[in-house]
Amino acid sequence: MNCGLVIIPTYNEIENIESIVRAVFSLSKSFHVLIVDDNSPDKTSDKVKELQIEFSDNLFLEQRLKKAGLGTAYVHGFKWALARNYEFIFEMDADFSHNPQDLERLYDACHLGGADIAIGSRYVTGVNVVNWPLSRVLLSYFASVYVRMITGMKIMDATAGFICYSRKVLETINLDKIKFIGYAFQIEMKYRAFSKKFHIKEVPVIFTDRTKGQSKMSGSIIKEAIFGVLTLRIKKMFNNL
Repeated sequence: MNCGLVIIPTYNEIENIESIVRAVFSLSKSFHVLIVDDNSPDKTSDKVKELQIEFSDNLFLEQRLKKAGLGTAYVHGFKWALARNYEFIFEMDADFSHNPQDLERLYDACHLGGADIAIGSRYVTGVNVVNWPLSRVLLSYFASVYVRMITGMKIMDATAGFICYSRKVLETINLDKIKFIGYAFQIEMKYRAFSKKFHIKEVPVIFTDRTKGQSKMSGSIIKEAIFGVLTLRIKKMFNNL
């Protein structure tokens, strides 16, 4: 069994999916890839099935019936990974905003560096974001400032979605209690791990905005993140996290 699994949630990523899969499999470090597709109308899953003919031992597909949110897709993937005894489980986007070559650096931070969680961080060494409008950069950066103020976490990029989890983290967190489905999911996972005293390390990466396909950001996702942080903190205060 390969010890590393890269989970990539997809919804209408037909323009990116083949390239991202091939990019992961071209790395010197061998990873398995799990695509969790939410019944994409553009037939992303059909392209994955074609690629499975070529990568039959390394590429896996879980198809869900409808679009159900980023958080539930990752939880689905986490449970799939734990059932198959992967030691390191990664989150990564399909749109190349996360550079696949950085997977090896996240892996090394956990496997060799002793971290329980390695975060591909846009802000730990300044602002490393390419092709975002200033308004989006400010929203993302100050979201992390807000999260640090409310939760007490010393994480510079609290909304980051490029992450390596060691198996013991996902085994310890009760995945059935994860409530949020948008980008607040990323904050919730970090906060639950932080509350359980896991060693979290930020690894500097350069984030590049997608050039193909459509962003999934929306007003409801932003609202969930703002109020979700407060909810998490209140639950922690009353030992109900």
